[in-house]
Amino acid sequence: MNFSKQPRDPQAPKGRPTPKRSEAQSQRRSVANTSMTRKEAAKRQREERRSALERQRQALASGDERYLPARDKGPVRRFARDFVDSRFNIAEFFLPMAVVILVLSMVRVAALQNIALLLWLVVIVLIVLDSFVTAFRLKKQLNERFAGENKRGAVAYALMRSLQMRRLRLPKPQVKRGERP
Repeated sequence: MNFSKQPRDPQAPKGRPTPKRSEAQSQRRSVANTSMTRKEAAKRQREERRSALERQRQALASGDERYLPARDKGPVRRFARDFVDSRFNIAEFFLPMAVVILVLSMVRVAALQNIALLLWLVVIVLIVLDSFVTAFRLKKQLNERFAGENKRGAVAYALMRSLQMRRLRLPKPQVKRGERP
């Protein structure tokens, strides 16, 4: 069975002479026998991996698109990040509010414990509503700006980013609050 796209005439020359067996074997050996030992190769590979991770870490801090991880690359993801970073999200304040509510629920006063329970409910409902509004607006903006591009996962990516406190987000926010992305 011929797997090539165009059938080749069996009589057509291949364009170069067939190498002698001794030449082909010596060529294969020279490629296989590099001057590095297994230990040196592993060390070199570790150094390359370490430098790549360092470049990636710096890119996450600076927003350099070239060295970002695959999950953060591309104009759609950049827009989703900027969209989330340009607005206040209730979810990013969840951790501080959770600490306050937890402290209130530890106090042995029934009224404060009831207030803490109510606050848990209010916070969760507000986060869910805010997430729905963010998702709806982001989908609309993405469909307007990136009509023909792949937007798969961008909304979930943005919602996960909105759950993080602003100063802990990676890649670092590139827009200020209130700016248009």
